[in-house]
Amino acid sequence: MADIPVIDLGGRDHAKADQDIAQIIDQACCDIGFLVIRNHGIPENIIQDCWQQSLAFFDLPLAERMKIALPHPGYPYGYAPLTSETLTKSLGEDSPPDLKEGFAAGPLKVPDRQLDDEEAGFVYAPNLWPENPSGLRPAFKAYVREMDALAQRLMRLFALALDLPRGFFTPMINEAISACRANHYPALENPPAAGQLRAGAHSDYGSLTILLPHDTPGGLQVQTRTGDWINAPVIPGTFIINIGDLMARWTNDRWVSTLHRVVTPPLEAGAQSRRLSIAFFHQPNWHADITCLPSCLAQSETPLYEPVKSGPYLMEKFTSTVM
Repeated sequence: MADIPVIDLGGRDHAKADQDIAQIIDQACCDIGFLVIRNHGIPENIIQDCWQQSLAFFDLPLAERMKIALPHPGYPYGYAPLTSETLTKSLGEDSPPDLKEGFAAGPLKVPDRQLDDEEAGFVYAPNLWPENPSGLRPAFKAYVREMDALAQRLMRLFALALDLPRGFFTPMINEAISACRANHYPALENPPAAGQLRAGAHSDYGSLTILLPHDTPGGLQVQTRTGDWINAPVIPGTFIINIGDLMARWTNDRWVSTLHRVVTPPLEAGAQSRRLSIAFFHQPNWHADITCLPSCLAQSETPLYEPVKSGPYLMEKFTSTVM
């Protein structure tokens, strides 16, 4: 299948035809690992507020943005300057650094329990919020809360799609260590280096990603199972969803964690090629065991992957990409 399907979720917290929706999700995740959702129930004012505040942040002078720069390589939250990340390194490959900058925030609440040192120092590291624009912090937090609720709903649909009880994943995502990142791709002023992209080819690391895209030259491309690259559709009022490595491991590769990239635009596109996207990376609890699901393993089969813990897997992948 070379197309990315569009699925109508039926509005906020609407249980209509969940089994039919789950069947379409299963087919999409088997074929290409991407889908588009509409009628998702997220208030438009929350989406637009986060979008506009993020743009306002990237419009600030670099010196202002650098006030919340990552304090050291591998720190997960705050401002990451242009070309500070090379996503192909997560696959053990090398390429010129990505032509993007970003602002990221992690979990909004720290669990009331004893944290492991790595857990505390990585996923529960303090978020770095800018003083200006003053509206970014509340807008981002409101957006993250909506994304977390939508991700939980999608995980319930995923469970149905995998012939599991609706709440199967709930104990493994009740302390989800998700992060949200606004990615800014400035308009190109000079030709890129050979092989340089806005975001190099990579797969995501966790359970699923919810992407709010931007329809500009130099956009998101997805690799099909035949190795071809296709443009991801940008449809007003929708989100692009893709699964990550942990969901592929959970399903014994029944579902595919697909390579994707953001290509560079032609120089003649000028200012029109400026791009913003907001990605919510849903990640199971730090200690969640990612072990092959019983519904994805036939009696004569063995798991393709050894079990891993969600948090350490994320940390290893993330830190491999920083410059």
